[in-house]
Amino acid sequence: MTFDPTSTLLATGGCDGAVRVWDIVRHYGTHHFRGSPGVVHLVAFHPDPTCLLLFSAAADAAIRVWSLQDRSCLAVLTAHYSAVTSLAFSADGHTMLSSGRDKICIIWDLQSHQATRTVPVFESVESAVLLPEEPASELGVKSPGLHFLTAGNQGTLRVWEAASGQCVYTQAQPPGPGRELTHCTLARTAGLLLTATADHNLLLYEAHSLQLQKQFAGYSEEVLDVRFLGPEDSHIIVASNSPCLKVFELQTSACQILHGHTDIVLALDVFRKGWLFASCAKDQSVRIWRMNKAGQVVCVAQGSGHTHSVGTVCCSRLKESFLVTGSQDCTVKLWPLPKALLSKNTAPDGGPVLLQAQTTQRCHDKDINSVAVAPNDKLLATGSQDRTAKLWALPRCQLLGVFSGHRRGLWCVQFSTMDQVGSDGLVKLWTIKNNECVRTLDAHDDKVWGLHSTPESSSGRLWA
Repeated sequence: MTFDPTSTLLATGGCDGAVRVWDIVRHYGTHHFRGSPGVVHLVAFHPDPTCLLLFSAAADAAIRVWSLQDRSCLAVLTAHYSAVTSLAFSADGHTMLSSGRDKICIIWDLQSHQATRTVPVFESVESAVLLPEEPASELGVKSPGLHFLTAGNQGTLRVWEAASGQCVYTQAQPPGPGRELTHCTLARTAGLLLTATADHNLLLYEAHSLQLQKQFAGYSEEVLDVRFLGPEDSHIIVASNSPCLKVFELQTSACQILHGHTDIVLALDVFRKGWLFASCAKDQSVRIWRMNKAGQVVCVAQGSGHTHSVGTVCCSRLKESFLVTGSQDCTVKLWPLPKALLSKNTAPDGGPVLLQAQTTQRCHDKDINSVAVAPNDKLLATGSQDRTAKLWALPRCQLLGVFSGHRRGLWCVQFSTMDQVGSDGLVKLWTIKNNECVRTLDAHDDKVWGLHSTPESSSGRLWA
């Protein structure tokens, strides 16, 4: 569907091969054009409302020009070999640009209805936009004449000079899964360019420089994990059915879309201070991300070594020192954090730091679905599809116990955050209100198995 420049007429194309025009003000159909074979998937009005011209594209890859005044087809433009995906018009209305999935864009003279230039763009183009005829050095537009921008399956915006057929600008953005562009439109009066991705995300750019202004997460599909982020829980991270992560600022709902993983992200966890967090994915890797004080998030470290999907991750609890991952390969890995990550407030120079696993341990006979680190960073719990949970001593992953009895696979294991652990012979006195240790009693040489305190009315002694 599309509206005419006056917003009083609506044109529709359907799977019946017909093009219809509707009067929005008076609520009735004004025109019914037939002659297009198959589905009509594109309709566009001429930008000059006095011309009374309508263009359509159907399954035969031809562009038809319809006269609303004569109620007839004026011309059939045939030069594309695949589906025509977009039509754009010059400011004077004498030139039209068409794009197609046949990896070409064509410049048309609307007075003679002839193709004047065919530009091979070497990608399946979903949308093309004619740029204003004015210099824009940041986009490589240094000479007068027609320039147009393409968006397609490579996931990057490119600017082309129509006269020479040369690409004069390519967006510095590496392509990735889900980043293929499915639509692009220019809001001339606002000076903004809007693109839509295959992952249903909307990206808003400043038109003269293609600087990213805003991002909108259009659709999250299945949410696999979510965590609070920031020292005051100012943001949330969302892992949906996508290789991309979405970071939302709760106060404004502003969104950042994070690229890095090459397959679906399965799990998340945040370090204690709230600035660093970890993600793991089906691409058999783990990544560490940092949010700065301005709320911008970048990837600062990455690690690989698992041979199957990494389905669970847990960060150290006492301080930012390590993280543990569990995988479908039945192993857990302990990854120490490089000191470079802890001493800088920005991303390391040269890209993400490479993580090296310190410990690798085969822990179960089937997929490991959950890992949990104890509040004292000395114990690790694992839960598996083999219907058992196990307890391990860190950092060497020495087996301490096996918990059996479940009849199906275990999906989650957790340590209590209120009841403190430790078997080092220390007795610690904790306050309930703020969960702080107010005193440590060091008198035993081995594990403490029992505790009992005298009533408040007596001498206030503690026996261990």
